[in-house]
This record gives sequence, C-alpha cells and structure tokens, in this order.
Amino acid sequence: MPYDILIIGGSYAGLSAALQLGRARRRVLVIDAGQRRNRFAHASHGFLGQDGVAPADIIATARAQLARYATVEIREAAAIAAARTEDGVFRVEATAGPVSGARLILASGVTDTLPEVPGLAERWGKHVFHCPYCHGYELNQGPIGVLATGPMSLHHAQMLPDWGPTTLFLNGAFEPDADQLADLERRGVTVERIPVAGFFGKAADIRLADGRTVPLAGVFTLAPTRITGPLAAELGVAIEDGPLGQFVKVDELQQTSVPGVFACGDVSRMMASVALAVASGAMAGVAAHRSLLFPT
Repeated sequence: MPYDILIIGGSYAGLSAALQLGRARRRVLVIDAGQRRNRFAHASHGFLGQDGVAPADIIATARAQLARYATVEIREAAAIAAARTEDGVFRVEATAGPVSGARLILASGVTDTLPEVPGLAERWGKHVFHCPYCHGYELNQGPIGVLATGPMSLHHAQMLPDWGPTTLFLNGAFEPDADQLADLERRGVTVERIPVAGFFGKAADIRLADGRTVPLAGVFTLAPTRITGPLAAELGVAIEDGPLGQFVKVDELQQTSVPGVFACGDVSRMMASVALAVASGAMAGVAAHRSLLFPT
C-alpha cells in the first residue's frame, strides 16, 4: 500500500514536514540516512527554544515527539533512486527496499566541500564554521579568522567584526580591489596575503607559509556545496545556481517544478540554519497535504 507522503531526509526540515502531516493523520514515511549537515557541531544556536542544544539531542526530541503519531514512520535507510510512474505515484528505491507514495518531499540537504587545508576537516563544526549567526557569539569577541575561498569571502570578512577582531586570510583565493580594501580597513579587518599552511594546536590557530602563527578563537570559511544524493536530478526538478552551489528551485509553498514534489531545508535555499530549515519543512508539509486535498 503506497504512503500518502514520502519524505527523503530525516533532519530538521524533514521531521518538521512529517510533524505537520502526522497531525493531519496522513500516512508518512521518512527515509533517513542519518547524515545531518551540522552533525560535527557540539551545539546548535539561533533556533528559538533550542538555543545551545546539541544537534543530536534536538533530533532525539523531535523523533520522540513524532513517535506519538501512529501514521508517521521513520526508516533508517538511504534513498538511491526515484521516479514518477505513469499513474502519478512516486516510487523510491532505498537501501531498505522500494517504497511508493502519492507525494514526495525532498529534504536531503546539501554536502559541504571543505577547503583542502591541513587540519581544517577535523576542526569543522568545532573551531571552523560557516555561519557567524550560528557560532559567532560563543567566540566571546576573541580574534576571528576568515579563510577566503573566493570573492564571496569578502562579505564574510565585512560581517565578522561585529563578533570580534577579524583577519581575512586571502590564501590566493582572490584579491580585493581598492574600494574593497578601503571598506575592510573601515571595518577594522586585517588582510593577510601570506598563504595558509594549515591549522595546528587544539583550537583554530593558523600557521602561515612563512612560519608565523596566528592564534584565533575561531575561523569562518565559505565551503562550496552540492545537492546530496541523486534524487533531484533523477526527478528532473528545476535547479538554481547560488553563490556557493546549486539548490532546488521552489515557490512560496516549497513546490518544485515537478507536480507532487516538494523540497525544503538546505536543499531548497541559499541561506542555511536550523530555524529556517524547520520553517520551510513546516510549509512543505502543509502544502503537500493541501495538494492531496485539492489536486490541480
């Protein structure tokens, strides 16, 4: 028997969508590969009511609440293929077996492609971050680094002095023009052109190619992203190009270009946070339910 809704991804957006649908007493299956984007972070910030809570604890609480809804099922598996049949039903091949549903919500997120700097990967989410709103306050106005990955890093460097004294490590990624340098100076940003050799120590301290070391409370960098998994491409949904990578194009109701397919969370937007993911998931759940009631 097909499900009413299949949700691909059981992180914040996917579970938020499932909550709306469970409360509408719809039969829902969440397929979750367990690869939350912020799984490396000790704590999540900026989500009202859950500020400072560990990501795994937020998910555990959400799952416990969803367990009260008998029509919602969560299955630990990876979705590996998807297609729409001639009669309009969506069929998903997963590592736990095939399933089908009348509607499909993509909440599979995106994957960060980290800069290849020695020591960065093991510090990701702990001492090296992408979002100052999520992690800047906890640096307690200590010295902050911005590791450039391209021209968009200028925006990062212009923002971060609100959280602490900032150094922009160009690392050969781009060269600010005269106006940009003047604005960085106005913001009090130090510009460092010597390449970064790597991170050292237990925190975010940087060693430069000339042997100097720069002690830092934390480092921010903009990592390019890619859509996680093959389903968006297989379903043929419209894709948009953002400054850091592609994402699924949706309307104000989180509907994609393919009827019956919705998308929410990081896979559907340029700006990422837990709060925004939960909001878009709630909208996707409500809109998917309404599409069952009022098909066009």
